[in-house]
Amino acid sequence: MSYRVVWFKRDLRVHDHAPLADAARQGPVLCLYVVEPSLWAQPDAATQHYRFIAESLADLDRELRARDSRLHLAVGEVVEVLDRLHHQAPFAALHAHEETGNAHTHARDRAVARWCRERGVAWREWPQFGVVRGLRDRRLWQPRWEALMAQPQLAAPERLVPVDTGGEPAQPLASDLPYTGGPPLCQIPGGPFSLHPRPWSATALPSAPALGLPPWEAPQRQRGGRARGLAVLDDFLSDRSARYRGGISSPLSAPDACSRLSAHLAYGNLGLREVVQATRATRRALPPEAARQKQGLQAFHSRLYWHCHFIQKLESEPELEWRNLHRGYDGLREADWNPAHFDALTQGRTGWPMVDACVAMLRATGWLNFRMRAMLVSVAAYPLWLHWREVGHWLAREFLDYEPGIHWPQVQMQSGTTGINATRVYNPVKQALDHDPHGHFVRRWLPALRRVPDSWLFEPWRMPPDLQARCGVRVGDDIPVPPVDLATALRQAKDRLHALRRQPAVKAAQAAVVDKHGSRRGMPGGGRNARGEERPAPKARRGPTSAPSGTTAGQLSLDF
Repeated sequence: MSYRVVWFKRDLRVHDHAPLADAARQGPVLCLYVVEPSLWAQPDAATQHYRFIAESLADLDRELRARDSRLHLAVGEVVEVLDRLHHQAPFAALHAHEETGNAHTHARDRAVARWCRERGVAWREWPQFGVVRGLRDRRLWQPRWEALMAQPQLAAPERLVPVDTGGEPAQPLASDLPYTGGPPLCQIPGGPFSLHPRPWSATALPSAPALGLPPWEAPQRQRGGRARGLAVLDDFLSDRSARYRGGISSPLSAPDACSRLSAHLAYGNLGLREVVQATRATRRALPPEAARQKQGLQAFHSRLYWHCHFIQKLESEPELEWRNLHRGYDGLREADWNPAHFDALTQGRTGWPMVDACVAMLRATGWLNFRMRAMLVSVAAYPLWLHWREVGHWLAREFLDYEPGIHWPQVQMQSGTTGINATRVYNPVKQALDHDPHGHFVRRWLPALRRVPDSWLFEPWRMPPDLQARCGVRVGDDIPVPPVDLATALRQAKDRLHALRRQPAVKAAQAAVVDKHGSRRGMPGGGRNARGEERPAPKARRGPTSAPSGTTAGQLSLDF
């Protein structure tokens, strides 16, 4: 019996799922998820990502069972899994979404394409987001995005004709399995690779340590699955969006004011078109007196637009994951790596309370609002003078909602190596005064500072010894001393960067970067200034695609 394989990757749902809908129309379907050991060995992988996916797979399996199908799980490298499956029971086509992932997934998908050509298997891919594969002219991107978002959503198939691979029947999963069990990878039948996909079950999923992942994960992270994603979406659209516009910058208000949909979008519990259309419909239905909520939804819609704008950058130039977007910046920081500075940052021991509190929150929750994310990268890039690559890998593991196509362009943007963006230097003391003026956030996440008076809270290393004694803390012990003088380090960093930017060769090469990656007029915040830099967004006047006032293009994409 001829059948088709639907390969689920970061699209863990059945609603508005083009590969599944197309395969279901043509006959029997085998729904497959592959746990890839080499993927989980990459430096941007973390246990919290794996567990979020496991929770999402449980939801996906329940949705498939409701349609007389089931999810099949294989452990191994995708090409070998497909080869064994095809040898066991040849299939006619492989259906999947396009993925703009890291370099490893890019190489893997190319290998899958070669395997399909060699075996005569049709390889069908559909866009997952508003990202255009093979885009040659950036001016064509916006209308393509608008057209895709305007298309009707695809309903989940009412019934799927299943394919029997000979595996043992699997029982439905409980709603909150811990996913810490399962045999070590080396004990799975057939060595490190399963012989064929098995029906989904908790014991079929390797444990995180079996994949080489550390056991630690953010204890307060969001949980995965479509049911949870829909609940978060409904709560945001109906209530929390009213606090969005004024609440997303401060780490005090952002956890509730932001939509908190970023992880559910990153792993495909929700489709982007689904969220865009729900946002537009909610905004249209609101009465005139709900002005604050309308403005919040308008601002959120702009960020959904920029979400794809940034992923398109990585799609168009995958190399920006590991090399400077503007090659004129090669050598700027590479030779000056300071392990002590990196350790201070990652351990939350920089001595700058706002920075260290953000690291503590990130370690506990796997999430941080965009302004504070930008501040962490800026502190790494300027006063600590760290190259963005290792900082990016660290943050990728810490962010539950890690989306490579957003992450790497943003890390480079905040580090000043794109050549098309204004220099963004965040002073962590000023950020604390602006967004935590009473010290509530800092004191929540840094218990050692709870007795420090407000006047010393954001520069506690300056406290006199007698005051330290009265507060029960010691500078250099309970309170770290910053590794550099902030004012001096910021001045020197900006001088070095601006001296490089003024070089004729660097200025001359900027035009090519702008042409390939720069925003265009008509987009939220679109257009560029006289130097070719992406200009700040204009005030929102009308229409849901206008960006909020005072927000720069680079500050849009992670405020979900």
